[in-house]
Amino acid sequence: MLQNKNKKYIATYTLGCKVNQYDTEAVVEQFKAEGYEEVAFDEVADVYLVNTCTVTHLSDRKCRQMLRKTKKLNPDSVLVAMGCYAQAAGEKIKEDVSEVDIIVGTNKRSEILKLVEEYHNNQETYNYVSNIMDVEEFEELQISNMGEHTRVYLKIQEGCNNYCTYCIIPYVRGKIRSRKLENVVQEAQRLVEAGFKEIILTGIHVLAYGKDLGNVTLLDAIKKVHDIEGVERIRLSSIEPVAITDEFLEAISQLPKLCHHFHLSLQSGSETVLKRMNRKYTAQEYKESVQRLRGVWHDVAITTDIIVGFPGETDEEFKETVDFVKEIGFAQVHLFPYSKREGTAAARMKNQIDSPIKDERMKVLKQVTLKSQDAFLDEHIGKEVEVLFEKAEEGMAQGYTSNYMKVEVDTELHLENTVGKVYIETREHEVLKGKLL
Repeated sequence: MLQNKNKKYIATYTLGCKVNQYDTEAVVEQFKAEGYEEVAFDEVADVYLVNTCTVTHLSDRKCRQMLRKTKKLNPDSVLVAMGCYAQAAGEKIKEDVSEVDIIVGTNKRSEILKLVEEYHNNQETYNYVSNIMDVEEFEELQISNMGEHTRVYLKIQEGCNNYCTYCIIPYVRGKIRSRKLENVVQEAQRLVEAGFKEIILTGIHVLAYGKDLGNVTLLDAIKKVHDIEGVERIRLSSIEPVAITDEFLEAISQLPKLCHHFHLSLQSGSETVLKRMNRKYTAQEYKESVQRLRGVWHDVAITTDIIVGFPGETDEEFKETVDFVKEIGFAQVHLFPYSKREGTAAARMKNQIDSPIKDERMKVLKQVTLKSQDAFLDEHIGKEVEVLFEKAEEGMAQGYTSNYMKVEVDTELHLENTVGKVYIETREHEVLKGKLL
């Protein structure tokens, strides 16, 4: 791309979760409002923003690699390191990665534009990371375009108070902070007016929404967004199985816009491993939550995350997880080998599992989870489903069902951002193929 010398450009690279992607987009919005144009990350820009992740040691390494090579694209640019790894290792970045000009953690993201302008005046690397545990209020950020122009993430919550023994996130994201309900509703309305039909409520610990506010809950947020005219679907990001109480289920069963897809965080199917992880539920309670959901929606998709090779995980405990996955029948499972995070309780535990053992267990569990996923998809062959189409290419349209199955149809129609019924005829790997009705 040939740059216009009279314009200013920003490029971003985001590692990690959807919350990070939301935060990146919100910062870009601020720069665009001041006349910046966003360009691809491999193009010449005036400002480069790398939003970092620290969920695993591999994430840390990738962050450092990206930061070191980014400024080669334009040595005269301003390079900003933001996010979780920046929060955890701000001083280390300042000392070891000389290419970085501004370091911002998981707070003061709304001030990055101002910090960039200040940098032009002093030209000194500065670490703006502060103690995240001192932050008490949700930092208001807004986006206008994050998704495929059909579904969009809406961040309603920040931080986590759970302190699972393996997880560094509470230490780099801080205590739970909830967005004011009126601000949630206002952004949802604005996103609908921008053309989005599906809103995904997201955060670091979404289930904790409202606990710090004292007068609202996640259910209140769901209902308020549900009432907005123009919203056709509401989806939730990851929640814990303890959320699925009889009262919660009774309430959400009356909300037709809520998607039949629940990402219930599991991490292990072994009761003893769950206890060592400091998870707040048992495998039996998890199973009961799934049974409740399936008692309401026959097509509900249950997806989850599992950590393989947690410290002390025996062959028997691993087998318990394998058997549990087979019994539940997940629609999809994200597998992660345990990664030691300094500062967490699990990092100090004895009997750390060797990498070859973790690798072998990952292979075994991956085969089990793929069979489970295929079985879930195959159940929908020969049935009608409703699809929100997200994109169309020549002779083909693709979208997702309420229970998050990817569906393709052959058609010359321009179906982007429309809902249509499809008769499922076959499956090709992870995609269901059908004909438009």
